[in-house]
Amino acid sequence: MELIGRFLEKNGLIVAFLLVGLLMYLSEILSRRLTNRKIPGSAIAILAGLTLAYWGGLYSGGEKGVADLKIFSGFGLMGGAMFRDFAIVSTAMGASFTVMRQTGWVGALSLFLGIVLSFVGGVAVGLLWGYTDAVSLTTIGAGACTYIVGPVTGAAIGASSDVMALSIAAGVVKAVVVTIGTPLMARSIGLNNPHTAMIFGGLMGTTSGVSAGLAATDPKLVPYGALTATFYTGLGCLACPSVLYLLMRLVFGG
Repeated sequence: MELIGRFLEKNGLIVAFLLVGLLMYLSEILSRRLTNRKIPGSAIAILAGLTLAYWGGLYSGGEKGVADLKIFSGFGLMGGAMFRDFAIVSTAMGASFTVMRQTGWVGALSLFLGIVLSFVGGVAVGLLWGYTDAVSLTTIGAGACTYIVGPVTGAAIGASSDVMALSIAAGVVKAVVVTIGTPLMARSIGLNNPHTAMIFGGLMGTTSGVSAGLAATDPKLVPYGALTATFYTGLGCLACPSVLYLLMRLVFGG
């Protein structure tokens, strides 16, 4: 057993790919036999992966989920930003610039609408938590846009560390919900072509959630959704600590 354990530790990335492949295979079987494919196998796999990551974090007492266990350390690399961005870039080979241009002003509108709606939702949650000052509410609202926009905004306007932590948590929850919910709702909202994928990315904004959700729905849609989602993050980092913060000061003072 000790020899097997050392072997798994030295080949962590290969073990991670093997286990993910096995998890996806079992999820497809569950989807077909238990739900008659009404719940996509990819959605089951994502939910199972999140559950295992949570269990791994509780078991090890660490901060990286199941990757804190030595024999599963390869998940830390496989689930990192490098492989995520590599996967997005690799799928861009099938993207059409002509299709992107055809989306036009609707794609741009989805960016602004997505930021404002997410920001207002985050502010509402902040009010429910008892925050009333413009700095805290702006930071939490920015976190509801993405978990990157939140701390960037908080650092720019002088928010406390606990508020910035809440903004990151809000963004992570949003990313998880988008990841799981996208393949479940794709058919009902017509998310089956590049145009709707770009609009969806602009409305949701979280690059991680949109990319994972679209990959579970149709890998060909990933570069389109990731494109507008990336612009969303940049636009949020500009708008939240400036225009939206000034509006919050007008409303709540500070």
